Amino acid sequence: MGNSGRSAGRTAAGRFIDFKAMGPFMALVALFVLGALINDAFLSSGNLSNIFTRSAFIGIIAVGATFVITAGGIDLSVGSMAAFISGAMIVVMNTLIATLGAGVETVLLGIAVSVVLGVAAGAINGLVTTRGKIEAFIVTLGTMGIYRSLVTYMADGGTLSLDFAIRDTYRPLYYGDILGIPVPVVVFFAVAVGGYVLLNMTPFGRKCFAIGSNEQVARYSAIHVDRIKTLTYVIQGLCVSIATIIYVPRLGSASSSTGVLWELEAIAAVIIGGTMLKGGYGRIWGTVIGAIMLTTIGNILNLTDVISNYLNGAVQGLIIIVAVLLQRGDWRRKKN
Repeated sequence: MGNSGRSAGRTAAGRFIDFKAMGPFMALVALFVLGALINDAFLSSGNLSNIFTRSAFIGIIAVGATFVITAGGIDLSVGSMAAFISGAMIVVMNTLIATLGAGVETVLLGIAVSVVLGVAAGAINGLVTTRGKIEAFIVTLGTMGIYRSLVTYMADGGTLSLDFAIRDTYRPLYYGDILGIPVPVVVFFAVAVGGYVLLNMTPFGRKCFAIGSNEQVARYSAIHVDRIKTLTYVIQGLCVSIATIIYVPRLGSASSSTGVLWELEAIAAVIIGGTMLKGGYGRIWGTVIGAIMLTTIGNILNLTDVISNYLNGAVQGLIIIVAVLLQRGDWRRKKN
């Protein structure tokens, strides 16, 4: 077979197997193998359920971050935003118990507050970034401090706790299941599917790719860049809201320490999944795998004494650096 035949064969095989896209999945499989070797309890149904359930919070937020990063932005405020929304939900529901009781109506109103605040917070980040012509890094760094201060103020420096009367009504949103699958996992999957469809199968998604690739060219192509970029932050805020809705019944409290480093984990999940930090390319399912990988790493650290669990943040930071270095190397090869 000649060189042309071999090249054609490799090209045809490449159409069926995207090895770059499979990278995060293969890394996740390797992590599961490592976990099983370290501790026999790793593959137990209870532990696996715990991994996927805990992945849901960061995973849902990371789906929103995929849109922001794909369009060339960044959001550092998601952890603080989640803390603020959690605190506001708790305050609202505790207040409504006196008039509406501890029923479903109170929970639904708390959820409505979460959605409104999430969308509003995302819109603020987006509008200040686009209309104010300020770097997203600076804007979201500022709102990160604002949201964290607001929840600290609401808690008077302490902790906001959900009234025990409402907890029984709200608990199923975290501890319940649908056909044996934990509710947070079902919600995570639904958000991921919706995110995939929106990013890969709609004009909005194609515009996100175009803006992230070259914002100036996108403007010349009659794309409403500011509008699209603002909408990506709104999507991010909505995803933070959804994650918060299923997070609050888990602990039933919120404080200034709620959501600390969630922005690091969300960005790490996105980058590990193959989304380019410089924008222009994003993978929703890669982000999903990235979120599961991060939770798996933390779980493995809990099951072994080789590395302290307190170094989980250091491991995540190292993963981000390595992932970005690998992306830079891939970009250079493409350029050459």
